[in-house]
Amino acid sequence: MLLKLVQAGEAILRQKARELAPVEISSERIRQLIQLMHQTLLDAPGVGLAAPQIGESIQLAIIEDLPEYSRNLTAQQIGDRERQPVPFHVIINPKLTPAGEAKVEFFEGCLSVNNFTALVPRYGRVRVECLDENAKPRTIEASGWYARILQHEIDHLNGTLYVDRMVSRTFMSLENYTRRWKEVAEREVRTELGVTPG
Repeated sequence: MLLKLVQAGEAILRQKARELAPVEISSERIRQLIQLMHQTLLDAPGVGLAAPQIGESIQLAIIEDLPEYSRNLTAQQIGDRERQPVPFHVIINPKLTPAGEAKVEFFEGCLSVNNFTALVPRYGRVRVECLDENAKPRTIEASGWYARILQHEIDHLNGTLYVDRMVSRTFMSLENYTRRWKEVAEREVRTELGVTPG
């Protein structure tokens, strides 16, 4: 069974989700929810899904970046993004800390802001402390695209969408991005769309 994806404009996407207690994490309800979220993520397809995106205001997200999701990228694009496959995993009650000040910009989309994309600055490296689906503590050190996914999903758990962080002049339909900008370097996109440096 696929879950309905909540779209921007619904209040649940703008609320800080509540933390899960260990006893809840091990419940059958949460186990089933994780399975249904995974099916929904694969169907979308996407690289991450947070519980508020399917109408559940709880601090739970899933992540999986399959190798085939990078097949339409050039070797240069994969290298620039530091993108590598990420196996399926669950993060619960995450706490994110940037590892350094440096931010990088790439186009980003969202299953809850369907059919749009924009350049979004994100930290290049992060540390995340969380619980897994068995309520076991886990520390994740991530860089590149994986760090971006973590920041995007944890934002969802705090009521933030990528549109709150995007370079607003680069906001566009996925159709226009694919047709006009997909092969263009991000710095050239900024120049052509009149983004002021800074």
